[in-house]
Amino acid sequence: MDLKLASKTAVVTGASRGIGLATVKALVAEGVRVVGASRTTTTELKETGAIAVAADLSTAEGAHTLVEQALAELGGIDLLVNNVGGGDDLAVQGFLETDDEKWAAILDINLLSTVRVTRAALPSLVERTGAIVNVSTVAARLPGLGPVAYAAAKAAVTALGKTLAEEFGPQGVRVNTVSPGFVRSSIYDGPEKFGGQIAAAFGMDIPTFLKQAPGALGITTGRFVEPEEIASAIAFLLSDAAASITGADYLVDGGQHKAV
Repeated sequence: MDLKLASKTAVVTGASRGIGLATVKALVAEGVRVVGASRTTTTELKETGAIAVAADLSTAEGAHTLVEQALAELGGIDLLVNNVGGGDDLAVQGFLETDDEKWAAILDINLLSTVRVTRAALPSLVERTGAIVNVSTVAARLPGLGPVAYAAAKAAVTALGKTLAEEFGPQGVRVNTVSPGFVRSSIYDGPEKFGGQIAAAFGMDIPTFLKQAPGALGITTGRFVEPEEIASAIAFLLSDAAASITGADYLVDGGQHKAV
């Protein structure tokens, strides 16, 4: 399907790897001029042909700097993908082990980064009748799957998308959410990372966990989701092929969430 995105401009956050990097590649392949933001610029991001911008989006200054640079480079923003979120910084811990400092850090990167970048980009998005996709998680609907602060922050991202869709829909801006399930990504590359911590919590090494977890977690497809599959859903929702879709939350979880 030709998504007719050529000549559009986009900002993608959390763009250095995983879902963000896959989204940058998908949009560039569609002819979109992309600014990809991440804390550190990777070789993989540079090789996509996107304009790489280093920014710490857990801070208000980082969000402002990103949008300012994007507007200067692109001349305006048609599309925004708020993908940045916790991963390596997460830990397998319960409510009582999660102190105020950890709550604040998780809310800053998973929720307030989306709030700040969206607020800064909205004037251009309204002017160009653009589209936004926020990346949440299936844990927003199944909060027992993730650390409590992360699940709560992402549930707020999902709610934010609904609110923005209602407020700015009459001005021509569509806002949707994509909620991935378990995604095969770099968080499973080492025992010290969050994916490695999950595997250890189940008493498994990472290869065993990746093999057995889909069945244990009730993933109908029997495998984890690939980043490129999330990117395809995002690209579709950004396009005019989805012109009547707004305020939606698309699960891409391999059938893990069973509720109607």
